[in-house]
Amino acid sequence: MPASALMNVMINAARKAGKSLTRDFGEVEHLQVSIKGPANFVSAADHKAEEIIYTELKKARPEYGFLMEERGEIPGPDKTHRWIVDPLDGTTNFLHSIPLFCSSIGLEREGVLVAGVIYNPITDELFTAEKGKGAFLNDRRRLRVAARRSLDDCVVATGIPHRGRTGHATFLKETAAVMAQVAGVRRTGSAALDLAWTAAGRFDGYWERNIKPWDMAAGIVMIRESGGTVSDIDGSDQMLDSGNIIVGNKDIHRALLPLLVHPAAPIVGQATG
Repeated sequence: MPASALMNVMINAARKAGKSLTRDFGEVEHLQVSIKGPANFVSAADHKAEEIIYTELKKARPEYGFLMEERGEIPGPDKTHRWIVDPLDGTTNFLHSIPLFCSSIGLEREGVLVAGVIYNPITDELFTAEKGKGAFLNDRRRLRVAARRSLDDCVVATGIPHRGRTGHATFLKETAAVMAQVAGVRRTGSAALDLAWTAAGRFDGYWERNIKPWDMAAGIVMIRESGGTVSDIDGSDQMLDSGNIIVGNKDIHRALLPLLVHPAAPIVGQATG
């Protein structure tokens, strides 16, 4: 499907940021790295990519507002539209020369997420989605969530809270409940890629707590447009406010939800589906 004018704006911004990130990737020892929190690094590459995306989006839609990882909230004259941007999701991977990172751009219209782009420049994988128009990989392959219906066949992704973040005990309890039911649990280190890969059917589901709107905005559109179900871990649709998210096809989402809402000591080998 030909990309809309709006999607072309988003793709252009993501690809330009990707070129900058690619130049810096593999040379992380030369980057100026500062610490903005325990194990939460921000690099010169991150700032450059954000500047590129901001400049490109501002030039194309000067009235729109922004919510960005580094710059925070930037209101625009048009109060109905807001870009939600993570220029480098997977910063720790990037700084360790692990090629699992991306730029993520979401668009919110009147409080509803309507478009998203997630781009990994190292693999040159461009995931795109627009409300009502479907989700695609590299403008060619339509994305569909995996069709598995039983958890014991599934590979599920999650994020692990690092040093300095809360929720370690909850994570260990949830993971114990999930890992007893599924074929495997994976962690990529990038929430946006976890969502894109679930939309593409590579993962059967994904959950994580305490992440930011820019980590998930584009991916939420992708999950919905690929036929998946997305909610907060309590089953509501307030993911951007709560910072908690769970996704999968209808059956897998339904099977995962009780394991995460009330994680209990699992019976190893017990199947859910």
